[in-house]
Amino acid sequence: MKSFTFLFTSFCALSFSLAFAETPPNVIVILADDLGRGDYSAFGTKDISTPNIDRLCREGMTFHNFYANSCVCSPTRAALLTGKVPDRVGVPGVIRHTPDNSWGWLSPQAVLLPQILSPAGYHSAIVGKWHLGLTSPNTPTERGFDEFHGFLGDMMDDYLTHRRGGQNFMRKNLDVIDPKGHATDLFTTWACDYLKDRTAVNEQNQKPQPFFLYVAYNAPHDPIQPPPEWVDKVRSRQPEMTEKRVGLVALIEHMDDGIGQLLQTLDQLKLSENTLVFFTSDNGGILGQGAVNGPWRSEKQHMYEGGLRVPGIARWPDRIAAGSETNRVAVTMDLFATVAEAAGVQKAIDVEAFSFLPTLLGQAQPNHLRDLYFVRREGGPAYGGKTIEALIRGDWKLVQDSPFQPLELYNLKTDPRETTNLASRETKIFHELSAALRLRIQQGGQVPWQEP
Repeated sequence: MKSFTFLFTSFCALSFSLAFAETPPNVIVILADDLGRGDYSAFGTKDISTPNIDRLCREGMTFHNFYANSCVCSPTRAALLTGKVPDRVGVPGVIRHTPDNSWGWLSPQAVLLPQILSPAGYHSAIVGKWHLGLTSPNTPTERGFDEFHGFLGDMMDDYLTHRRGGQNFMRKNLDVIDPKGHATDLFTTWACDYLKDRTAVNEQNQKPQPFFLYVAYNAPHDPIQPPPEWVDKVRSRQPEMTEKRVGLVALIEHMDDGIGQLLQTLDQLKLSENTLVFFTSDNGGILGQGAVNGPWRSEKQHMYEGGLRVPGIARWPDRIAAGSETNRVAVTMDLFATVAEAAGVQKAIDVEAFSFLPTLLGQAQPNHLRDLYFVRREGGPAYGGKTIEALIRGDWKLVQDSPFQPLELYNLKTDPRETTNLASRETKIFHELSAALRLRIQQGGQVPWQEP
C-alpha cells in the first residue's frame, strides 16, 4: 500500500536558523468554532464589523485557500495538534460526553504539538475548548500542555452556566472550576492573564522562555447567545437585519472584541514583534443560523467547500509582509509543521503536515503535490456510524457527502461551487481518485477510535 505519510523535519535554512536562534518566536493560534469562511468584514461581508480580525489581515497574510481538516470540530482539532489526518490519530468524528454517541478517542501514540515544542524550551497553554477527551489520560495537561484553563467538552448548552448535559466540564488544569461570566469573556480574560503571567516570569529569568498559546473560543457555536449589549449594537447599526442574523453577528463581533483585547495585551507587553499569530476556524458555519460561507456550497457537517473552507490569517510583524495574500492551498494540520519550523524544532516527526513558513516569510514555495483527505464519522439515522469523506487532488474533488449516496466528482477550477457532478463523464479521474480514497480509508482503519 502506498504510504501518504510524509517525514517532517524542520529543514531550516542556515540564515533562518541564525536569525531566530536567539529569539525563537512566541506563537498564538486562535481557533473560532463554526465561523463561516466569509463571516468577517475584511472578506467583504458588509453587514458585519470585525475590526480586530481585519487588523490581522491588514498587518499580516490572508490565505484564500485554507481548509479545515474536517467539517466538524474534534477531527480538525486533532489534526491541528498532531499534524496528521484525524482518523490516523483515532479522531474521525466528534468526541462527546455520551459514550453511545461519541466517535473518536485520541490515540495514546499521537504526539501533540506542545510535546515537540517542550524540548525546544517552549511553555505551552490552552485556553478555551479542548474537545479531545473528557477523562484521563486525554486531558490537556496529560497530553503535553503545561497549563489548561477552559472547557473539556464539545459545546456548552449555555454560555453563562457553561454546562453540557447538566455536567460541568470547566477545568483549571485538572481541577473542576465554576466561573461566572460569558464563556467568550472568560476565555479572553484567561488568555490575556496567561500573557501577563508569562511576561512576569520572563522578567525574572535571564533568558526569556518562548510560549505557545492555543486560544480555542466556543463562539460562534450554538446556542447563539451573545451578550445583550452586543445584540443592541448590531440592531442599531443594521435595523433591517433578520433576528437570526443579528444574533450570530453579535456573537462573532463579541469574539472579535476578545481577539482585539489579546492583540492589545500583546502590544502593551511589547510581545507583538516576536509573536506569530494565526487565526482560523474548525469548520464552516451553519447556514440555518445565518452564517456566511462565501460563495461556496453547503455548510458545517458537509464535505462540500462551504463546510471545509475556513479563514486563514497570519500575522508576524517584520516577518510577514503587511496586507499580503496567498493562493497557496493549506490545511489545518499544516499549522503543526509551520509552528515546529518557526520554533526551530529539528527532531523528525512522522506527520502528514507541510510547513508553509516560507510562504509566510515571502519566499517562493510551490504547492506540494499531495492529496487532501477529509473524513467524518457520525451516528444517527443520517450516518449510521459510518463515514463521509472528500479527497482533493489538484483541481479535482471526490465527495461522499452521505454514506448512503454515490460518490460525486467536481472540478474545483471550473466549478468551484460544485454544481456539476462529473462522475459519469470523467471516468478515468473518478476511478483514480476512488482508488486513492479507498487507500486512505484503509489507513484510517488501522487506528482504533473507541477507548478499549
